[in-house]
Amino acid sequence: MRRVLEWTTGHLQKHGSDTPRLDAEILLAHARNCRRIQLYTAYDEPLSDAVRAQMKDLVKRRAAREPVAYLVGHREFFSLDFRVTPDVLIPRPDTETLVMEAVTIAKPQGASAVLDLCTGSGCVAVAIAKNVPTSTVTAVDISPAALTIAAENAAKHGVSDRVAFFEGDLFAPLGASQRFDVIVSNPPYVRTDELAGLEADVRMYEPRLALHGGADGLDLVRSIIAAAPDWLNPGGWLMLEIDPQQFAAVDELGAGTGEFVEMAKSKDLAGRWRVWRGRAT
Repeated sequence: MRRVLEWTTGHLQKHGSDTPRLDAEILLAHARNCRRIQLYTAYDEPLSDAVRAQMKDLVKRRAAREPVAYLVGHREFFSLDFRVTPDVLIPRPDTETLVMEAVTIAKPQGASAVLDLCTGSGCVAVAIAKNVPTSTVTAVDISPAALTIAAENAAKHGVSDRVAFFEGDLFAPLGASQRFDVIVSNPPYVRTDELAGLEADVRMYEPRLALHGGADGLDLVRSIIAAAPDWLNPGGWLMLEIDPQQFAAVDELGAGTGEFVEMAKSKDLAGRWRVWRGRAT
């Protein structure tokens, strides 16, 4: 097993992986159906022919830049394990900031009503529901395939009774009388001219629908900011994950509505501005 790990690490490094050793360990643990930590207690054990064959296939696909999360079918986010497929964007540490901000606002309020737009894998909706047990979460996505994955993740983490999923374009599938204390979204925000320069893992495999935000990256952001005040309770918050370079434009959009009495921003775990938030009148 040691030799397989070492060879795989070198091979993946040559093929562009930023984390070749980590990738090798995750793939081998998946092939052996064990936890990563267990690799080290069996470091010198031989691998079965079946494990070798599966590992060979996984390494070949990873060398072609297929994301590890799609190869193994899951990804950790906010200390929870989420199922992922090529139908959904892979959850990223950057987005944990969005969850932290929402939990900080919703938890003290008690029975908070939360709306998650562009829910994808459901990682944000489920993480909020899990960390604010008194909350109810409504999650919307335009992709039925993504909603299937999101519903599975809600069931896996025992929050299906408090997370409702709706298929449609942003606010369209909601009932006219629904109002929320917090609206969150990690919408597509990649500019058209940035798409070709994305990492191969992202560009070739992750859903374009979840990435492309139009010419300036703000097509959906613009729509969300314009409509959100009508769906927020008084004093409710809108929170958006956006690109660090988009904050000035988004501040202008928020101010232009005349509906937000307070606007602020938060940094992600890497120290980059990542979450914009506005409080409704």
